[in-house]
Amino acid sequence: MNLFLDAIAWIFAPQNWQPGGVSPLPIQDRLLEHLLYTVVAVVIAAAIALPLGFYIGHTGRGRQFVIGFTGAMRALPTLGVLFFLTMVLGALVKGNSGIFWGTTIALVLLAIPSILAGAYAGLESVSRPAIDAARSIGMTEMQILTRVEIPLALPLIIGGLRAGTLQVIATAVIASYAGLGGLGRIISSGIGLNDYDRILGGAILVTAFALVVDALFAIVQRLTRGPGAVSGRRGNRFRRRASRPETVVETPTQERNVTA
Repeated sequence: MNLFLDAIAWIFAPQNWQPGGVSPLPIQDRLLEHLLYTVVAVVIAAAIALPLGFYIGHTGRGRQFVIGFTGAMRALPTLGVLFFLTMVLGALVKGNSGIFWGTTIALVLLAIPSILAGAYAGLESVSRPAIDAARSIGMTEMQILTRVEIPLALPLIIGGLRAGTLQVIATAVIASYAGLGGLGRIISSGIGLNDYDRILGGAILVTAFALVVDALFAIVQRLTRGPGAVSGRRGNRFRRRASRPETVVETPTQERNVTA
């Protein structure tokens, strides 16, 4: 408990937020770097995965391939891919640009499976009667995709983005081992100095950052849910109530008519 309180005190210490502090401080610079790595990786991954997921979800083609592909991508050792790409691009591109893009590509490869799965699973979850009704009124395939399928699938699409973003935030910590910044730089420097307050403080900062981003995605996911969507216990209760056969109570008048 004392170690946790010391770590919290280290985070809120004014000298750790002042510009020009001892490397890897100040904290806000490392936080902005971590945010930059996350945004760049997620934007590139979304630009690759979302169109592919929309195509697969709309046409149904290549679904089995994507399932196998996403499973294989999740099995990739991120640290090994990071160091491999950093060494290759570091040799081809001079300066920190090679290290930056090597790390970014490794994070993009990590984020693609979740975003891709959310995109095509979201479109597959759209009810077929809604799509057939859109076709019956003369909508083109692109109009069906953009005006019917994607709006109805937004909660699952955002859920895929949410999962991919959280994975990137957690994995971007290892970017410090490739020579970049981010919140992982605080943890790695604490390990080198045997400063447990700094190590735990950096871990708490990463956790807090991930929780804030997760809460923002949860709010957006909830706002994009359609007004007719019912989930959880409430939905199960309504479904059970709808499927329960109604009990017919015969009145005395009905009994007399039957007897007669």
